Amino acid sequence: MKSNRREFFKKVGVGTLAASVPFSSQAFAKESAPNSDEQFLQIGDNIAIANTSYGKVRGYILNSTYTFLGVPYGADTSGKNRFMAPKKPEPWTDVKPTIWWGNTAPQIMDNRYANVHYSFADHWNYDDVSEDCLKLNVWTPSLDGKRRPVMVWLHGGGFTNGNGIEQDGYHGENFAKQGDVVFVSINHRLGPIGFTDLSGVGGEKYRDSGNVGMLDIIAALEWVRDNISNFGGDPNNVTIMGQSGGGAKVTCAMAMPASKGIVHKGVALSGSMLTANDKEYAQNLGKYVMEAAELTPQTIDKLQDLSWREYLDVAYIALERMRKEYPQPGFRGGFGPVADDIHIPKGEFFSETSPHASDMPLMVCTTFHEWNPTRTNAELEKIDWAGVTEQLKGRFGDKSEAILAGYRKDFPEASPADIWAMVLSNRQGAINTSSAKSKQSAPVYLAWFGWEPNLYDGRMKAFHCIDICFWFKNTDRMYTHTGGGARPRALADKMSASLLAFMRTGNPNVPSLPNWPKFSATNVETLILNDSCQVKNKPDGNGLAALMA
Repeated sequence: MKSNRREFFKKVGVGTLAASVPFSSQAFAKESAPNSDEQFLQIGDNIAIANTSYGKVRGYILNSTYTFLGVPYGADTSGKNRFMAPKKPEPWTDVKPTIWWGNTAPQIMDNRYANVHYSFADHWNYDDVSEDCLKLNVWTPSLDGKRRPVMVWLHGGGFTNGNGIEQDGYHGENFAKQGDVVFVSINHRLGPIGFTDLSGVGGEKYRDSGNVGMLDIIAALEWVRDNISNFGGDPNNVTIMGQSGGGAKVTCAMAMPASKGIVHKGVALSGSMLTANDKEYAQNLGKYVMEAAELTPQTIDKLQDLSWREYLDVAYIALERMRKEYPQPGFRGGFGPVADDIHIPKGEFFSETSPHASDMPLMVCTTFHEWNPTRTNAELEKIDWAGVTEQLKGRFGDKSEAILAGYRKDFPEASPADIWAMVLSNRQGAINTSSAKSKQSAPVYLAWFGWEPNLYDGRMKAFHCIDICFWFKNTDRMYTHTGGGARPRALADKMSASLLAFMRTGNPNVPSLPNWPKFSATNVETLILNDSCQVKNKPDGNGLAALMA
């Protein structure tokens, strides 16, 4: 990295660069194992037993943290339960062993590891794929009666892919143990199985079908309300947090009337949503699914008889037709939450549609280079200003030169490749969400993550997903995002302390960070997270003004 570029990053609060890899005993031992030769795993017939509404579960104790994996919060969603609102699990009489992850929700797994660089840098953890996927994981310091703040993690992957432990950075042990909180992660229905609106062709029976994936999340939160006190948690202090598609799930869940009383705070990383899919659009897509399966309203129930893979193949044929006939901008459309005005309100979230969310504080964070195009292509790092302008024209047309000029004014020492990544990764969505939520009474806090690891010759930059492991003190465990060691750990200490303060009080300010002011649409107050953190008003103001002109 050239020295002038290094100085630029120091000035704006950025750092050095990034990637990600599998869960390994080496990484685990590095960050989590105690500094002694004492045994640090306990598992047995009478160890780590907790009560739930449906029966007792048995986990294990690892590094002084009680761990329960694959705990049922809902019934199997296959067969006649497909497209239906989640049902409660059947009670059990024996103590259920909950020592391994629950099934991943149905999704296309073909060629998941086709690119060796992405497979190394963005390794995912997947287990069996099944419609019996309504399971959650719990990490807690103790099964005592203490009422600890609760974190519920909603995984990324849009509304189509992912699971509760797909990245090592999602692991809850360090955050639970060192923060004295309870950490919960969940799996739920995704894609066409979670979000096919068949109400237009199937009638009242399929009233809920377009939103069952979000109803699963509500069911998991209801499980937390009813059971988390048995795991040392406080059901009256629950923060939901997610990244990318998980961030969109956070703002959507906050807007759902059913979240009243079971969600108290939200954190949206690198993704959010302010409106759900139009119901007419969703019902048309559901009609196309029926037609792709060569069924009629009278035979629509046969969709429940297909295997999950057969159903996904049919659904994606319908989606391809829908995209041709009803194209939607950006990430809009497809199989996602539906504004049915029953479970999810029509109109913009956090306006008059979601008054119950008024008392829920919100943290929003994005990264400097979410969609960095040079990440796995060294040649693209050599792009010049003319090349960036040409690349931007395909997306921004005649505005491209003005946008580039605005960002260059905001970041005069940045390279063409850096600016290209920042334009593609602009914060417009995060600011729109923050502005909408700031009209309610609870505060909003906006951050911008610019730390870069010294990996892949500096090409990784502050990419999409890199910040997750910092919030949860997993920078050594997720060493392919950070490189591991003291430098990322120092920032993780600050960020996790801030998150813990937010969970406890609704205010993320801690002594180790600069004073983090509440967000206002006028000043766009932004905490820039890096080796050296600072607060700036409108740090990318000229670029965004040109972008939104």
